[in-house]
Amino acid sequence: MQRGTLDDLLAFMAVARQRSFTKAAAQLGVSQSALSHTVRELEAQLGVRLLTRTTRSVSPTEAGERLLGTIGPRFEEIDAELAGLSEFRDKPAGTIRISATDHVTDTLLWPRLTGFLRQYPDIKVEIIVDYGLTDIVAERFDAGVRDGEQVAKDMIAVRIGPDMRMAVVGAPAYFKTRQRPTRPQALVDHTCINLRLPTHGGLYAWEFEKGGRELRVRVDGQLVFNGTNQMLNAALAGFGLAYVPEDLVAPHIARGRLVRVLEDWCPPFPGSHLYYPSRRQPSPAFTLLVDALRYRK
Repeated sequence: MQRGTLDDLLAFMAVARQRSFTKAAAQLGVSQSALSHTVRELEAQLGVRLLTRTTRSVSPTEAGERLLGTIGPRFEEIDAELAGLSEFRDKPAGTIRISATDHVTDTLLWPRLTGFLRQYPDIKVEIIVDYGLTDIVAERFDAGVRDGEQVAKDMIAVRIGPDMRMAVVGAPAYFKTRQRPTRPQALVDHTCINLRLPTHGGLYAWEFEKGGRELRVRVDGQLVFNGTNQMLNAALAGFGLAYVPEDLVAPHIARGRLVRVLEDWCPPFPGSHLYYPSRRQPSPAFTLLVDALRYRK
């Protein structure tokens, strides 16, 4: 097979997985028109239509799904084997892509990566901040970070952080004219700062538990963000209540800049885990990174 055809197949895979020419073009570093032309040429060469295009979406045809399912795992195997060749180098090398939230990146990944990257200068790490519960296989990430209870069963999970708790907080100024809620249901009468989850296309419902009773409350307010740091800043400025990781707000609570409520409704839960496909053959660089990130009490 000619090298050009291999490039065309890679282009098709990117579009089929992203379900978007725009996103795939950004991933591949080419123009959208050039990518569209490449896929059309591949379809003409094969004599079948691989993608169904509308003004709003792109999706694989039956033939496209079959081709993606056949060649996708093969290319992943090739990538894994090429990455595995780094073990024959004098120094571990390679690029590792990780999907994580900004809070995890700031508090768990970055503090441990600083020393790791200095020790292994030939290893590159790319971190994509994401709250969308991304499919790391489809998006070609080497690993992702999620709470322990969110990791799929077919993944290998390595704990990289302690148990966590969430906290509902607001500025003292906010409570000057409002009563502090004593039960989660009362939040519907408060101004709250929302978090949007891109994958689900909706607003995150705040989760509570007490005495075996679980509640999910959908709140309302003026502001919606897709990151916890922005929610914290809005709460500090008095724009409402925020539902954020306890460790993020603990210093502000200690200084009296934030007031915590509903603490008895926020029990601990399994902390952050680095996860990756069980069928993946880890490269030496990836194995070293996992060990560096592993949580040790």
